[in-house]
Parts: sequence; structure tokens; C-alpha cells
Amino acid sequence: MTTASHELPESCWPRLQVGDHVALVSPASFPDATAIEDLTRLLGSWGLRVKIGEHALDRRGYMAGRDVDRLADLNAAFADPEVRAVVTTRGGAGAYRIIDGLDFDAIRADPKPLVGFSDITYLHLAIWRQCRVPGIHGCLVGPNASATVHHLLTSTEPSTHYRNPQMLSAAAEVPGHTRGHLLGGWLTALAGMTGAGLPDLTGAILLIEAERTIGLGQIDRQLTQLIRSRALDGLRGIALGRFPGFEDYTDRGWNLVDVLRDRFTPLGVPVLGGLEVGHGADPHAVPLGTTAELDTGSGTLTLHPPAR
Repeated sequence: MTTASHELPESCWPRLQVGDHVALVSPASFPDATAIEDLTRLLGSWGLRVKIGEHALDRRGYMAGRDVDRLADLNAAFADPEVRAVVTTRGGAGAYRIIDGLDFDAIRADPKPLVGFSDITYLHLAIWRQCRVPGIHGCLVGPNASATVHHLLTSTEPSTHYRNPQMLSAAAEVPGHTRGHLLGGWLTALAGMTGAGLPDLTGAILLIEAERTIGLGQIDRQLTQLIRSRALDGLRGIALGRFPGFEDYTDRGWNLVDVLRDRFTPLGVPVLGGLEVGHGADPHAVPLGTTAELDTGSGTLTLHPPAR
């Protein structure tokens, strides 16, 4: 019997150990030198050795140098047998421009985690679609952010994330319990990849988080794009992270929760909100591409480890 693509197992990577090398690369916007120093110091405190991409501090407009150079740093990190994890210095803009040049053969041959979120979501989606290698939706800025990334990189134990009932997205809950691979991340990237390489979401739990840049129409249009394209057909559940900027925002009587309920309730799948994941200060990191169990009764999202 042929196995459907969404049922194939993920390609986990070896957990990091003291003495391993980690690459710092800038596939999107550029950091400042202080950020590179802070990241190097933190990773060093974990006993890891850092290799900094040749173009990590380049600048070209709002991006970290030319597309060809950002891509070269990223592919070099994936192809380097010494490097055991690839950590992005920041999100911003530009990762979407280099997707088609990724060395998927190298990624498949030597699976290793990519750490990042926001604009890095484009890379996570492409790598999962082509290679089924799990990644880490997170960053290394803040104690919770750093601790949860460290756990995912170095532990083979599962992780559980709890609903924060004070968060706005918690009120968009649709009761239920489900299980599936956790995929997704930044909503802008999910909508942007629709029709341009979005992975098959059949059987998945979809993580969605976003920050307010304009109004509610931004969220409504992006969610509607996903629904109209039928990208959400076969979805098993939805995990909602943070939506900073929408806390006190209303538009002609509606707020964010109204939009989320309007778009998600007809899908007939469980929705768990209030997860401390995504944009905003000190987010918790989650693995993308590992099996997740979503339970609104206990308000938990439990995730299998991405490392072996």
C-alpha cells in the first residue's frame, strides 16, 4: 500500500551536545554586531562552538546583503558536517527570496535544525515540504525563548505548552482533542506560500501567530486566502499563538477574536489559543514537524521531541 505524503515519518536530527558547532546566519534582515556577540556568548555558555556566516552582517536595503550571499551562507551551514544546528540571527524580510535555491539534497543527507521564526517561517515551510526535517519556531532573545530553544536542541523529552487564558487568542477556542504534525507559524508566510509551495496540511495541526501591522482586514484576508485555496482541507486542529497589537483593537464592532471565530468555527476542528508562541517579547519555542497532541480540555499542546 502506498503511504500518503503527510503520513511519512519526519527525519529527526541528533540532539546537540557540548562541543558541537552551531552556525549563525542571516537569511533575511541584518542584525547589528551586538546581537551577533550576544548570540555567540549565549551559545558558548551552552558549551557550543559558533561559526558565523561570512555575510551575516552584510547590508543591502533591509536585507542582510545580496540574495546570492545570504543563500550561500545558509547552504554552506547545511552542507558543513561539523555544524549541528543553524541559528538565524533574526527575521525581518528576504528569506522568501531565496527558497528556490536551498540545497535540499544537503538538508536531506544530514538533517539539522533551523532555528528562527517570523520571516524564517518561509524556510521552515519549504524544508518541511521538500525534506520533512523538523525545525524550531523560536529565537534566543529572552529567558523563556532561550530555555525552550535549548530544551528542543539538547533534549529527547517531550515539551508541553499551556494555554494562557489572559491572552486574546484563548477566547477563540473550539473544544476538542486531536493529534497530528505541528506545522505553520507566521500567518503572513502561510498566506504568502499559498500557491507557491505551501506544504500539504492534511492531517496537521496548524500553528498560527501574527502581529498587527495594519487592521483586522490583514488577518481576515490572509486566513480567507488559505481557506479559499483549500489549503486547510484535511486539517486536524489549529494552535493559536500571540497576536500582539490587537489586544485593544476593534474595527466597527469586531475584534480579533470575532475574525478568528468567524474563519475557524466552520472548519469543524479543535482550536486551542492562548499559547505564548510567536511575535512579542520572550516567546516560547516550539518544534515544527513533530507529532503534537492538542487538548482544549486541559489547555495543552504537547509536542514530541524533534531530536533523537
